[in-house]
Amino acid sequence: MKKLKQNLLAAILLFAISQYSFCQKTNSINGTVSDGKNPIEFVDVVLKPVTDTTKTLAYASTDASGKFILENINPSEYILKFRLIGFKSYNQKIKYTGSPISLNTIVLQEDANLLNTVVVKSEKKQIQKTAEGFVFNAVSNISQSGGTAIDLLKNIPTVAVDADDAISLRGKTPLILINGKNSAITNMNQIPASSIESIEVITSPTAKYDANAESGIINIKLKKNNLNGINGAAVLGGGFGAKGRVSSSALLNYKNDKWNVGLAYDNRFAGRTKEINGERTNYFIDDEHYIKQHRNDERTEGLQNLKFNLDFTPNEKNSFSFEALGNMESQDNHETLYTQVNTSSDAFFSKNKRHSLELERSKVAEFSFNYDRKFDDIQKSLNASITSSFNHDRENTDIDTYNYDEYNQQIGDVLLQRTHNYEHENITNAILNYAVPVSAKTTLETGYKGTFRFFNSDFQSADFVNGDYVINPLASNIFHFNEQISAFYGLLNSYSGTKDNQKWKYNLGLRAEQVSNNGKTESGTDNFSNSYLKFFPSASVQLNLKSDEFVKFGYSKRINRPDLDDLNPFIDITDALNPHGGNPYLKPEIIHIVELSYNKEWSNYSLSGNAFYRNANNTIRQYGTLQDNGVVLLQPQNIGNMVTYGLEGVFSLKPFSFYDANISLTAFQQNISAGNLEQAEDVVKSAFSWYGKVINNFVPWKGGKLQIIGNYNSAVATPQGKRIPIYNVDMGFQQKLGKGNARLGLVVTDIFNTLESGYKNNTLLFRNQRTSKSDTRALMITFAYTFRSDFKEKLLENQFSAE
Repeated sequence: MKKLKQNLLAAILLFAISQYSFCQKTNSINGTVSDGKNPIEFVDVVLKPVTDTTKTLAYASTDASGKFILENINPSEYILKFRLIGFKSYNQKIKYTGSPISLNTIVLQEDANLLNTVVVKSEKKQIQKTAEGFVFNAVSNISQSGGTAIDLLKNIPTVAVDADDAISLRGKTPLILINGKNSAITNMNQIPASSIESIEVITSPTAKYDANAESGIINIKLKKNNLNGINGAAVLGGGFGAKGRVSSSALLNYKNDKWNVGLAYDNRFAGRTKEINGERTNYFIDDEHYIKQHRNDERTEGLQNLKFNLDFTPNEKNSFSFEALGNMESQDNHETLYTQVNTSSDAFFSKNKRHSLELERSKVAEFSFNYDRKFDDIQKSLNASITSSFNHDRENTDIDTYNYDEYNQQIGDVLLQRTHNYEHENITNAILNYAVPVSAKTTLETGYKGTFRFFNSDFQSADFVNGDYVINPLASNIFHFNEQISAFYGLLNSYSGTKDNQKWKYNLGLRAEQVSNNGKTESGTDNFSNSYLKFFPSASVQLNLKSDEFVKFGYSKRINRPDLDDLNPFIDITDALNPHGGNPYLKPEIIHIVELSYNKEWSNYSLSGNAFYRNANNTIRQYGTLQDNGVVLLQPQNIGNMVTYGLEGVFSLKPFSFYDANISLTAFQQNISAGNLEQAEDVVKSAFSWYGKVINNFVPWKGGKLQIIGNYNSAVATPQGKRIPIYNVDMGFQQKLGKGNARLGLVVTDIFNTLESGYKNNTLLFRNQRTSKSDTRALMITFAYTFRSDFKEKLLENQFSAE
């Protein structure tokens, strides 16, 4: 009891100190916002430089008493914007000299168009346009409450995710970063939606960014609290698809004028099912001519995350931050595969049942240290960071195969096999960025990024012989891979006109990347080494037609280096008739990209349109090769040259105070020349694809939010056929309880149970098709409670994957 009293006194003391420090800020701007009678909560307070109102230098949201504070402000002239749905926006010009400013109470006027029956509270804008793409605020997506990063990405404009969780932008895989850095967390289902603050989509990256981003970059930014005092939140959720699912989250944070300490934990446990059907006809093989397969999967999965952050700001010009992230994932998967093979005369040839018990355990640890330096000149900045990720993955599989005759009688003894795949990976990033003005209208950005990757994979396959498991040396090996990338870049940004009216904006950049990598197997069967220096220029010019309208034209050269899954030579034999593996001899793709974009904003509408052209040499695609024994081996290949061109549009609208929507559409044509393949006539020469989504947001009554999202992805070309179309509808609902500190949520994913994946291929030697259907339709209920925090608008997520 005595210890409990001491803890309570400490909490009260910390709370009192934080309230005192709120009023004692230096280099800050603070104030209060009201409607003339009562304070207003959740008002967006945005600070922008007078010289470039497209930039946001500081952001805050008013608390329950209407108060806000903007910290670490450098002396200059600014525009302070106050925005709240249901009220007229208000702008105030401020000249900050370095002394703290306490503004008089800001009074917002109600919007005359606001319906009398609806009271709308502010929240972050769902999509915020940037010079290089847009930022999607994860908080606004309630239809994926309880999901993972994959589920959020499925509902982001211009991003396509198929039913097998493959992510693409404009028909190709983007570079995915976490907090702006490369990470050992490559499976986006390992990141719960509840830990994500926003997702930035960069479709026209400059030389500042990694060149290894053919179609663009997706940067996942994890949450960090910015409010003073003690803040916390807890979430509980439960639901079911084919099986039950449960989850929970907890966050605790303390912040004063110099320190910010936070701790967060979340978990997700679920049972899943999947059903797969496939057929294949081998035209010129008489015995293994027609193959029919059916597979049932039952999986139990668990995910736990622990995140710690510590920030220290000794003064207004220097800040240090440290973050540590721990991730544990487990999957127990039972796969039962039934296969029947008939001859070319449709006579019985063979039949078997293959059962696999796959146990996977994965642990990831990530540590990050950052330093930021501000200067009196706001155009000058310095940033340095070092991040290191460690991934340890262990997968053990027991396989038993039963052979049957045409009368379903077992033939011979059961064939027992055992495999393991143990992977260890370390990725370290060292980053330094420096920006300095070289003239009144021109800024030079320069920097260095070093990426160091070490990977080791131990794959072993053993057969049960005479009462013991005997290692099969032909199917076992150890693979080592090391890679070092050193990159330097320079980027000039300039404009013409006045500071308040920038008519033209330009940037010209050059990035140099020195790459050295090598891989080898201990058996000596696959060894390779690469070392090359390449330059990647980028340039863009932007014409500002009006303050809310511009046209932009850009060019960049990019590279697509094969990832570890593409290079790892080990062959997965879980399905003996359809094995798959990597190709250690892949070459990188070189891509030239041209883009023309147009952006326009009205009071209640906005439009972003893009036309793009991409020419890729040595393009990497999955390719199936028929073996003499009737097996089709799937491996990535440098098939040749591919030209992609298309259009992309994002339209946002808010015709009523209780309704807003976002509509996005991407359509593109791909022309393929498979000159690197011996059987180039097998490859699809051209294909047209498109995908789109509609996000509908409703405010049916006070404290309630309803979201309905529809997705459609057309058939997508593969080198030897196409993937089938996929489509689904998700729904989410939230209701505030009491004073808003508690929330109740309901989510139904894939309402009509239509989400499935599959493909159809037709070559000179074979044709095949396959469909896969998971238990994607699920219902989840969540309850969240917060105290003294902006998590009121950030948290009503549990952790379920809708796949």
